[in-house]
Amino acid sequence: MKYFTLVFALFFVACGSDYLPKPRGYNRINLPESEYISLPDSFPYHFKYSKHAKILKDSSWISEKYWINLFYAEMGATIQITYKPVTDSIIREYLSDSYKLTSQHSVKAYAIEESIIELPSGLFASFTELEGDVPTQAQFHVSDSTDHFLRGALYFRTATKNDSLAPIIDYIKQDILYLLTTLEWRD
Repeated sequence: MKYFTLVFALFFVACGSDYLPKPRGYNRINLPESEYISLPDSFPYHFKYSKHAKILKDSSWISEKYWINLFYAEMGATIQITYKPVTDSIIREYLSDSYKLTSQHSVKAYAIEESIIELPSGLFASFTELEGDVPTQAQFHVSDSTDHFLRGALYFRTATKNDSLAPIIDYIKQDILYLLTTLEWRD
């Protein structure tokens, strides 16, 4: 009798309502309004960067004093900025290194798209977007071919898949494009 009552109770409870699975959910990402501030005057380059990013010295600050990281603490993202003065024909080496660093991600990237952007200053920048589970989602470089070479790459300090980070990646890509359009060299 106990067994019959238990089966009857389970059957009665189980048939009481229709079950609807919950839709897959994602964390809500609240992104701040884009606001920009000027880079300090102590660099041979100038641009405006997001006020939500903090300038940190790069780990190689001793040997490369103009290398910086724009760190987005709330987003766990960093734009690594490297700068090299150009001398004679060394520009080819810098460009080659930049393309090699990008192509190293072709193993995990399912798309690598490079755009050449004409900047308001008359310079041309290479802006590369990488898609897939790659450690960097955007890279860029720009040079005047005679005196200055600047390279940057976006990295995240998280194991989160890039599809979940897509809104943040798009947000920071816009910051990078703004950085490039405001870039000027200082002599």
